[in-house]
Amino acid sequence: MKFDRYLPNDRLKNYIKYYVVSENDAESEYTVFPTTGLVIGFQYQGQLSAIQDSTAHKLSSAGISGMADRYKVFKNSADIGTVLVYFTAVGFAQFSSCPAHELFDASLPLDDVFDKSSVAELEEKLAAAATDLERIQVVEQFLLTQLNHIQTDRLIVEAVKLIYLSRGMIKISELNRQLSISQSPFEKRFRKLVGTSPKKFASVVRFHSALSRMNGEHSLTEIGYESNFYDQAHFIRDFRRFTGQSPEKYKRALRKNDFLQS
Repeated sequence: MKFDRYLPNDRLKNYIKYYVVSENDAESEYTVFPTTGLVIGFQYQGQLSAIQDSTAHKLSSAGISGMADRYKVFKNSADIGTVLVYFTAVGFAQFSSCPAHELFDASLPLDDVFDKSSVAELEEKLAAAATDLERIQVVEQFLLTQLNHIQTDRLIVEAVKLIYLSRGMIKISELNRQLSISQSPFEKRFRKLVGTSPKKFASVVRFHSALSRMNGEHSLTEIGYESNFYDQAHFIRDFRRFTGQSPEKYKRALRKNDFLQS
């Protein structure tokens, strides 16, 4: 299985975190954790399906997934090849006038959001590309043609920055105080730009902060405490919602993989 990351060019680096080219020879089912930005995916070969209630639902070969606050399960066909675009928390707004919150917890065909003929042309070019670098160049050219150069909401950009700096542990009331804005208009502006509420976004950031400590020597109790969970039960409940498994099972699997690779 291949999962190679590529950084965007200078014109896109403020809006795109990175690209991934992923390939898998074997059919497999896998879990995807919530991310802190929207994701676009292009299957240049093979088929991807979303699993819901044990039923596979085939997805478009070019699709977009909005923010979510729980894990999702996907199944790929054999010999699948995918290019993924991971947006920054506020990056999507530079490419589409669609409010990000309208895509929350959704996986939609990309031509529901972008021009159908442009998406079709992009897919043709991807199918003809011979190397990963060519595929990235095709995707970047598409993104550059969609770039709007709009003025980003600076207050929301600052709010996202503060949430990251606190590792998702800042209280929303404290954000309101620091940014001198009341809760209702703040939440409306945040959801439109980021794709979910400030509280849910902070919970995803906090989850990833805890996740980054799972492969170290920290105990689960220490991780829960450092991540500002009220108690271990709260930590376990949130972790299950984001990953589909308990933190103990996840940490045990990490240790097993480390042992197998050593």
